Amino acid sequence: MAQRQIQTEVQTQTMTLTPQQLLQVHLMELPLRDFEQRVNEEMLSNEALEEAPGDGADEEAADTVRADEGEETDDVSSARDDALADYVSQDDTPDYLLREQNDSEERDAPLPFGQQVSLFETLKDQIGEHDLSDKEQEVMVYLIGSLDSDGFLRKDSERLSEEMAVYHNIDVSAEEVDRLIKVLQSFEPRGIGARSLQECLLIQLRSEDYDSPLRDLEIEVIENNYDDFTHKRWPAIERRLHIDEETAARIQQELRRLNPRPGSALGESLSSAAREITPDFIVENDGNGNLTVSLNEGEVPHLRISRSFRGTIADYAGHRDKLTKAQKDTYIYARQKVEAARTFIDAIERRRNNLLAVMRAIVAYQKPFFLEGDEALLRPMILKDIATRTGLDVSTVSRVSNSKYVETEYGVFPLKYFFNDKIVTADGDVHSTVAIRKALQDIIDGEDKKKPYSDERLAALLKEKGYPVARRTVAKYREMLGVPVARLRK
Repeated sequence: MAQRQIQTEVQTQTMTLTPQQLLQVHLMELPLRDFEQRVNEEMLSNEALEEAPGDGADEEAADTVRADEGEETDDVSSARDDALADYVSQDDTPDYLLREQNDSEERDAPLPFGQQVSLFETLKDQIGEHDLSDKEQEVMVYLIGSLDSDGFLRKDSERLSEEMAVYHNIDVSAEEVDRLIKVLQSFEPRGIGARSLQECLLIQLRSEDYDSPLRDLEIEVIENNYDDFTHKRWPAIERRLHIDEETAARIQQELRRLNPRPGSALGESLSSAAREITPDFIVENDGNGNLTVSLNEGEVPHLRISRSFRGTIADYAGHRDKLTKAQKDTYIYARQKVEAARTFIDAIERRRNNLLAVMRAIVAYQKPFFLEGDEALLRPMILKDIATRTGLDVSTVSRVSNSKYVETEYGVFPLKYFFNDKIVTADGDVHSTVAIRKALQDIIDGEDKKKPYSDERLAALLKEKGYPVARRTVAKYREMLGVPVARLRK
């Protein structure tokens, strides 16, 4: 049977970032300490950059360079462009202008508070132990950044795939995400990346490092008798597995050795080694309800273009035809370095403006929280809300929000802390999921530990507080908080 080949034309839209845009994206993503290091590295690699005295001389330098360029005749500019075409190659171009956008994604994972910073870094270090492509490594970093404080991955693969496509230009299918989650679940500590407590326990039981003569029976309990296990119905388990009470007791003892919160346990063990978080923003209250936002400049120097490089360009630009080969090379080298320096200074200014715009919009949106520090006052807020207020792209807001922290009078918070979903009740009332989880945690913390509340009772108590949510929603939020069912809280 003959085969026919059919050609079809498909129109697709792709977006390619310019080197200048890539630099801006990269700098926006960096938290303060990394940004300081990046600026210092650029000053070492580009002699046309120098520290300004902080009196506006850097703006003066930039204006002077532009003025020098404006004095060149069209003929001279054309000759200069021809010369650049002869001499400029990729080897002469600054490194940051050649980097892939992927280079910046390594820092994209959202870093939570103190001790969990070590969790992120420890898991990220394990990526190199696996044979993964650059794209797969990017996905792994995003998955690690999506873990909650207990080390669980609460988002489904479809949502993770969509988030990476929209916010980070990573085209990855849900099936590929599932495959890489399996890789993540092989990381230490075992149980990391699980979707549920049941999966977390099974990952640990099936680990080649787990050694127990009752291993097969323990897997059977968790895999096929999980409901009985969570409700402590051991007589039913004994009958179903045909084991005696003594064996069941040994199984219970072994299962208690498993870690139900692998992320928290690792964070606690590494808390002393966790690096200090440096806030990128500072929000202050003048006492009259007026909030001011400032950018923490840290040790980042003010930059300007070197006077000597500007002088070289000014000396050579007016009589290029009379330059020797060595002078021409010097002129071209100076122009390249000055252009790279100007691009870098402009990118720093763009970073500053975008960071302040996003932070000010967040403060305006969540003003009640910044005034009182009550988590229950957080409004439902998504990236699009801030993008609409600032006029920035959603992906830009996402990059600014990742790995950035703000210092308030109530503590230091990651910017991602202020983004949360909402629940709309049958009456049309809108509630922040953060506020509901906070109220739920407060109720559980105050319950009689000898008589813990059932999910039905928790739902009723939440309703009394003004949060009418269903029992299944309570169960979902309780699991997200890492709180077991009532029988296991005794």
